[in-house]
Amino acid sequence: MLHRRSCLSVALGGSASAQGTVKIGMVMPLTGPLAAAGQQVLAGARLYVKQHGDAVAGKRIELIVKDGASSGETGKRLIQELIVNEKVDIIGGGITADLFASAGLITEARKPTVIMISSTTAVIEKSPFYVRTGCTLAQSSAILADWTMKKGLARAVTLVSEFAPGLEAEETFTNNYKAAGGQIAEAIRVPLKNPDFAPFLQRVKEAAPQALFVFVPSTQAATFAKQFVERGLDKAGIALIGPGDLTDDEALPNMGDAMAGVVTAHFYSAAHPSAANATFTEAYRNEARDSPNFMVVAGYDGMHAIYEALRKTSASTDGKALIAAMRGMTWESPRGPMSIDRNTGEVVHNIYIRKVEKTDGNLRNIEFETFNNIRDPRVAAR
Repeated sequence: MLHRRSCLSVALGGSASAQGTVKIGMVMPLTGPLAAAGQQVLAGARLYVKQHGDAVAGKRIELIVKDGASSGETGKRLIQELIVNEKVDIIGGGITADLFASAGLITEARKPTVIMISSTTAVIEKSPFYVRTGCTLAQSSAILADWTMKKGLARAVTLVSEFAPGLEAEETFTNNYKAAGGQIAEAIRVPLKNPDFAPFLQRVKEAAPQALFVFVPSTQAATFAKQFVERGLDKAGIALIGPGDLTDDEALPNMGDAMAGVVTAHFYSAAHPSAANATFTEAYRNEARDSPNFMVVAGYDGMHAIYEALRKTSASTDGKALIAAMRGMTWESPRGPMSIDRNTGEVVHNIYIRKVEKTDGNLRNIEFETFNNIRDPRVAAR
């Protein structure tokens, strides 16, 4: 499969730009608990390069990929190596911990960095050289809180993985839900590494909420679904809701029919009805023999932002020029219309309410309500 292949590249010596090459360094979690996310982002980036060629404005594109091993400490060291030793021109950003730890170095080196995995709002503020093409959990969590209350589900439990994205999802959902008159019966946090959800799900069952809001990394969604069913929560009359990681398109076929009816809010579905997405999903399936998910799209769009910025600057790799070219950029993505905010570098896109339905014998995230041009509410409130 495309996202499983080895991806290390031999670095060139000296200045990449002087040799007619633009080096893009990508530190991705290719091993460890977040490995699937890194592999998916890389697959999306490679698909874009395959479709659009490995040259822009007369310069060759070279991807130099390093395995951050799902570790912020390792990621920071590798980003430093890419900047100092490999002399990369642009960075494809991975997990939150890497980007928090490396922000000062990236700013000092003036290396434009496209965030393709991290969904924590605060990351974007850590460097003027950051832009994002993935998402923030606040975008989907805020929309879902309002939607849930409108459906009359006024008593909820939250269950999130205990790391920065999970805590952000919990906080945003809780604040918006309470502001609309909802009650949080219990707030449950689970460890990120090697989670056993069963004891936490028993607490959910005992709390007897109307809705269970869940954020776990998409890499753990199938495990959660299995234990959710084993504990009988699928028959307990509790509405299961959450950001789209919960019903990740790649993992969904292996989750079982008990996931039918689960409602999520997200920026992408492999079933998104558009010509651009139909072309994209067909191309990805031809390469990977699998459905693309939101991480694949984030990597694909990340490369689009880089390619278009290089065209605008005539392949100049000046950091300020590239960031200026990315900010304010708009395009039609497989996810739908999207842009990068001119002032903040944050992604702006539609958030879709989706329900898991079985169509043509397969479970799919079917979009049934759209919220247009959603900005991160935590940024907008400042």
